[in-house]
Amino acid sequence: MSSQPTMIDVYAPLPWKSKLDAQKTTTILSSSSPFTPSYVISSITQNSDPTSIYNTRVKGRNMLLENPARDSRAKKEMDRKKEVRKREKEVRKVRRETGVMGRKKGEKRGMWKFGKGEIEYTKLIPLHHLWLGYMSELLGLQPPPASGTVKLAEMGKQAPSSSSMHPKLLKADFHGCILTVKQSKNPCLVGLSGILIHETENGLKIVTKESKVKLIPKQNSIFTFAVPLYSTLPPTFKPGMPYPVPSGLNVAPPHPESETPGAKDAEASTTGPSSGSRVPSSSPSSIFTPNSDQTVLDVPHLVFELYGNQFRFRSSERAGRKFKHKETIEL
Repeated sequence: MSSQPTMIDVYAPLPWKSKLDAQKTTTILSSSSPFTPSYVISSITQNSDPTSIYNTRVKGRNMLLENPARDSRAKKEMDRKKEVRKREKEVRKVRRETGVMGRKKGEKRGMWKFGKGEIEYTKLIPLHHLWLGYMSELLGLQPPPASGTVKLAEMGKQAPSSSSMHPKLLKADFHGCILTVKQSKNPCLVGLSGILIHETENGLKIVTKESKVKLIPKQNSIFTFAVPLYSTLPPTFKPGMPYPVPSGLNVAPPHPESETPGAKDAEASTTGPSSGSRVPSSSPSSIFTPNSDQTVLDVPHLVFELYGNQFRFRSSERAGRKFKHKETIEL
């Protein structure tokens, strides 16, 4: 008995190898059934409702089918330099239109270089009074008491809380305040005090009582400055009004009993009458606010320490910077 040979068609499709392949059917594309939804719905076989999955996860969304082309580092650097040059060009254009002088041009013209005798300490006291008014509004200081007598124990209670003052002082402008060097690695700088006229990123320029300009580095230095305990603004002051400036400086001769009679009068009035104490003839508000020839050190004030290592920023950068509270160890 002979069996006839079977003919095998080598070009015939392969038989189904799995149940998953057996479930595949031929997809017919048309205008009513586009490729993307038909392909996605036919590929999802492990869910009972593939149409709802397509409508919620695929339909109407932009899908990235391949990795996007990335720019090289050289191209990124070139684009960054172009952007910097564009910004510098715009800044120069604005300066030309507004007449603002740049840093290099100002240094060439000697803007911050003072000759001998060109700047005096007494002429900067009005600037200091402007700063006192600015601090009074910034810190929300209370007006001086109308009675003119305050006990020393009650003075601390009338001052604002330190938690509310510290964030404001970190971002404040210090041009016009009286700075004193408390500690420094250079012993020659300890004890220097004067009115601040220029603050840079790494240095502070002050004018001493001897009308000498001193540039003190911030690094490895600790400064102290004082703010008034009571507001120096008049009762009629409202936000938006210009700060009052003393009209003239009437420098009185030193008192025979004390070199700073204003400070002595304030001390006598706050502690109450005592034997031998002189009753001030001025108004009660002048006891707690400096006169035209006085500074914040001649009236009741609060003293703060300023760490130069943590303050090495420009005033404009410091205004928008977020400072974090951390312990400081100065060696």
